[in-house]
Amino acid sequence: MNHKKRRLEVCLSPAIYEKHANDENIVVVIDVLRATSSICNAFANGVKRIIPVATVEEARQKKEDGYTVASERDGYVLDFADFGNSPFNFSADKVKGKEIVYSTTNGTRCIHMASHSREVLIGSFLNLSALANYLLKQDAPVLIFCASWKDRFSLEDTVCAGALAERLLASGQFESICDAVTASVDLWSLAKDDLFGYIQKAAQKERLASKGLDDCIAFCHEPDQMDLVPYFADGSLLAKVSTPCEVNE
Repeated sequence: MNHKKRRLEVCLSPAIYEKHANDENIVVVIDVLRATSSICNAFANGVKRIIPVATVEEARQKKEDGYTVASERDGYVLDFADFGNSPFNFSADKVKGKEIVYSTTNGTRCIHMASHSREVLIGSFLNLSALANYLLKQDAPVLIFCASWKDRFSLEDTVCAGALAERLLASGQFESICDAVTASVDLWSLAKDDLFGYIQKAAQKERLASKGLDDCIAFCHEPDQMDLVPYFADGSLLAKVSTPCEVNE
């Protein structure tokens, strides 16, 4: 393994992703409310694979092709979809052993944006330690990519990025000359003693609450509920099990 310190960056919005893009990066896509939390929960509940698509048209076509489709825009379930974007939709009775097509306002678009990279991983509070453990076994630079909301800064995504960045920097394997890393770690330091209380400030929390969709917010901010690291390969999301001692496909 290369012992030179690795580069660590945080991208705060898809609008500036091209400034960070590098084919050598391992990219961690974070969309806490709700896409990446839902993806993690789906794999915890036994989904076979998830096919993320970027557009409504692609999702509709997949439904016509016979797939089960989870899809939303602006929080609302699309009329042709089987269910929406809450992590609670991805229960074992709905997803175990199945292939699910998935399309959301922000998160799935970012997965495709980063698909040129060395590896694309799915991050959330739910798999925070598993993700950190996996990344510490690799030898490539890491970019933490906040999905944000329609290209606008997202508090919850940035706090989660800071939680991951803090762990990576503490290992001594990484270095960073990136203000977004510093800012995200500082926000995490402010939030971590009462994460659920802090996240009440988040605009996305208010957006979800206004639509009666805020029942999952506490769940999405409970760290380390699973030891899975979903990853994007050949057009689909699969998952690895990651522990401090070993990583198994």
